[in-house]
Amino acid sequence: MPITVLFAAGPALWDDYRSALTAALRDAGLDAVLTQDAAPETVDYILFSPGGTIRDFTPFVRARAVLNLWAGVEKIVGNPTLTQPLCRMVDPAMTASMMEWVVGHVLRHHLGMDVHILGQDGHWRGDAPPPPLACERPVTVLGLGELGQAVARALSVLGFPVTGWSRTARAVPGLRCLSGPDGLSAALTGAQGVVLLLPDTPDTVNTLNAARLALLAPGAFVINPGRGPLIDDAALLAALDAGQVGHATLDVFRHEPLPPAHPFWHHPRVTVTPHIAASTRPGTASRVIAENIRRGEAGEPFLHLVDRGRGY
Repeated sequence: MPITVLFAAGPALWDDYRSALTAALRDAGLDAVLTQDAAPETVDYILFSPGGTIRDFTPFVRARAVLNLWAGVEKIVGNPTLTQPLCRMVDPAMTASMMEWVVGHVLRHHLGMDVHILGQDGHWRGDAPPPPLACERPVTVLGLGELGQAVARALSVLGFPVTGWSRTARAVPGLRCLSGPDGLSAALTGAQGVVLLLPDTPDTVNTLNAARLALLAPGAFVINPGRGPLIDDAALLAALDAGQVGHATLDVFRHEPLPPAHPFWHHPRVTVTPHIAASTRPGTASRVIAENIRRGEAGEPFLHLVDRGRGY
């Protein structure tokens, strides 16, 4: 009997994923039917994303797993009807995309590119002092999952002294790694740049608050492609106004799309990007999905299984 795979990630994504998923399932040697509509009791695997079409997972009594198309699972992990295993998306292309986006913005702030990019007014600014070398600008990466490690390694290769912090201890070759509350303070103290790549959980809300922003070197840059609630918005705006933070590049927000009247849109030291740092790419993500379905059918452990207690 063919495996029934329900695409419940929303009709807007169907055209993007249909052919890629069909090919990936075939290449994995799976006899599978991919559909947007099936009787719940016949479904073997559910493909989901925020904004998907299922709120109650109770009728899906045969489903072996729910496979999320996004890295973040905060919008589904707390659903009390979800009793099936939940897997988040870890896609090599998404990791590369995040690494490239972060490195680009770190270099923008490190080199002071805005002086010349935005200053095309006929004034020759050749007398501006040179920026420090990368080896003179310490950067802290908060979060050492797949994305955080890729970003930290790339910045380290460029010569930045990188400190990585995670809630539980990790060891990443070549990086200074800290953990726990005391480690967080140490990681932020004197940092000239900070990149946030933590998950959104009750424990990570307002990780960057007023007290922790005050630990940064004056004029430090903040880059957040992780999750909006990681930063206390009011505290960040106050730090920007005071010059404690020189610039903030923000890709994620508590409310998306970011409301037009939000102060971030109008602050001269804030760059807003529309949640584009690391989009899921159907071609590579479909192969991850197919591999997890193959594993489920073979009785092997799922990849990227979510720990419900930790929320990611």
